[in-house]
Parts: sequence; structure tokens; C-alpha cells
Amino acid sequence: MDFTPEELAFRDSVRRMAEKHVAPIAAEIDENDRFPAELIPIYGDMGLLQLWVPEAYGGPGANLTMVCMAREEISRHSEACGLLAGETTMFVLPLIHFGTEAQKQKWLPLVAEGRTLTAIALSEPGAGSDVSAIRTRALRDGDHYVINGQKQWCSFGSVADYILVFAKTSEAGGVDNISPFIVDVKNMPGVSFGKKERKMGLRGAVNVPVYLDNVRVPAESMLGEEGKGFRAAMRALDLNRPAIAAASVGLAQGALDVALAYARDRKQFKRPIAEFQGIQFMLADMAMQIEAARCLLYECTRAGDRAQWDRLPLLASMAKCFASDMAMKVTTDAVQILGGYGYVKDYPVERMMRDAKLNQIFEGTNQIQRVVIARELLRNGARAR
Repeated sequence: MDFTPEELAFRDSVRRMAEKHVAPIAAEIDENDRFPAELIPIYGDMGLLQLWVPEAYGGPGANLTMVCMAREEISRHSEACGLLAGETTMFVLPLIHFGTEAQKQKWLPLVAEGRTLTAIALSEPGAGSDVSAIRTRALRDGDHYVINGQKQWCSFGSVADYILVFAKTSEAGGVDNISPFIVDVKNMPGVSFGKKERKMGLRGAVNVPVYLDNVRVPAESMLGEEGKGFRAAMRALDLNRPAIAAASVGLAQGALDVALAYARDRKQFKRPIAEFQGIQFMLADMAMQIEAARCLLYECTRAGDRAQWDRLPLLASMAKCFASDMAMKVTTDAVQILGGYGYVKDYPVERMMRDAKLNQIFEGTNQIQRVVIARELLRNGARAR
């Protein structure tokens, strides 16, 4: 992992910020399931909300490596807060890759100010991994589209200023009839939200159903050609899945840090439990798994930074799947090392274990990741390089 001086300086600045502003509130926002709004200006001033916005539009112009560094460092203390780093990713990336210049000039400078929150509305109650099954419709009406439907699991939807909504624009089969629309939540009537989901983990990171009732969207708010939205979603996911891997690595590292400190201090049979070989083997395995996932993650980010689009889908799915499975195992082992204390909320590892579970599910389940990996291997051979 040969990082540049700029990347290392960025990582260190995020680490200091997380220790100062995130670590003290991590347990409280989980306990109260509270969205940490106080972090928005802090993140915005550091460029963390708007990492992907290019410099030409007033943004920091960060690369994928830096996005993942931010996620990793913050998630060591709280993955719910870590997900706010690059929070606009799934809005900005389709806009960069598929938007017109007029659309970029309209929205990217606004996001670059670091106070705008965005969301993506793709999943539905009956359409998760199978995107082609979405039922939300956008019908053309003069110089507008009228959107009707329901979305599910919309991360940060109820606190967002803009939501990128994916809807079918025709009755064509498959995914060749899906288009993304930029919906101005506060100024377009017909958008409402259901009850915030009561999740096992990642409490503080808002997830809500979104209801769209005759929402009139200007035609110029559609990204790309009509019916080509699936490509926009897949390109964005290829660049966002490594960020989920980064959150998983950070989460696991945080759990290992707690387990190491506890093992040194906790005494049984008049000896620190760190002196027992059974505990040592667990700690060693945890460290190996974290480092392996970290290396895979940053190999993936380098492919993204170098625009190696032929390698990225395979590496992104590998990194997301491997790192999230690893985080689930490492956090579970951390709870085991802490014993009864690991199972109570006085220590953070039970929260970390709960948070880790969702990483195996969202941004494409790990079963879907394995389908993608196998498909890429069968198509291109067994080499990721």
C-alpha cells in the first residue's frame, strides 16, 4: 500500500477529527438512534461530505483511496458516522458520469459547499437485489415526468436535500427502461417518508421508506438517456462498494483495538488473559484477517483511481464481500474475548458486532457479490490484475 504524502496527511487529519468529534458521541447516537447533525458542518468544512466533487466544480476532488481512508478511520469509532464521509457519493458519481454539463453546473457546486445531504432511492419492498423488479413509474407529461411509487431502505432519505430516484420510464423488459431523476425533496410536492426503520445496528444512520405521489420532476432532472439508468447505478455501486469494505476494515480494527486493550488488562488465574495461547491465537487471526482485507481494499481503490474499469467490478465485489465477512468474524471474536463484558453496552464491541452484520447485506448482499465474482471470472479468467 504505497500511499502518497497527500493521502497520508489526509488520513491523519481524518483520524484526529474522528478521535475528537466522533469517538465521544459514538455510544450515545447508537443508544438514542440519533442522527448526528452536529457533524455536518465539521465534515463539510473538511470536505468529507462532498469528497467526490471535482475541483472544477468547487469540490476537493478526492480519489477513491481517500474516500476509503476517511470511511476506515471514522468507522473505527462509529460506522454510522463513517457512512457520512462521502455521503453524497451515490448522488455525485452518476451525475459526474452520466449528467449533462448543465446538470453538473447546477448541482455539483451546491454539493461542494459541504452542507447539502443527498440520498439514492433504488430498492423497493419487492425489489432489492433484482433491480429489474422495481415498480416505481415515471411517465412523461410535457416537459415534466410524473413519478409514482414507493422506495425502501433509503439511507439518509428523510434528512436529504436531494434524492436520486430510479424509476421505470417504459414497459420494456429487463433493466433497459430504468432512469434516474433528481428530486428536490423540499420543493417538489408529493414526497413523503415513512417511519424510520428500527435497525439492529447502524443506529444513527437514518433509513426510511420514501413515498412518491404524483411528484412532478422537470425533464432536465433526468440523468442520461431515458432507460439507461441501470448503467448509472452499476458504475456508482462499483465505486461505492469499496467504501463499504473500508467501513468494514475500520470497524474490525476498532474491535481489535478494544480486544487488545482488554486482554492486556483483564486478569484470570492471576495472569492477564493476553498471556493465554487461546486468546493470542484469536488476536493473531483477527489481525491477519484485517490486514488481508485492508490490502485487498486498497488494491481495489488503486484500480478505481487508475480508471481500470475492466478490473474494478471484480475487485469491488471481492473487497466488499471479503471485508464485510471478515468484520463480522472479527467483531464476534472481540465479543468472545471480552466475555460477559463484551455482551453489555458498557463496551463498544457489541455495537460493532451489530453494525458489522448490515455490511454483509446492503450495497448488494454477499451472495450477490459472489455471483458477480464468479461471472467476472468466467468471463475474463481467474486474474484480477
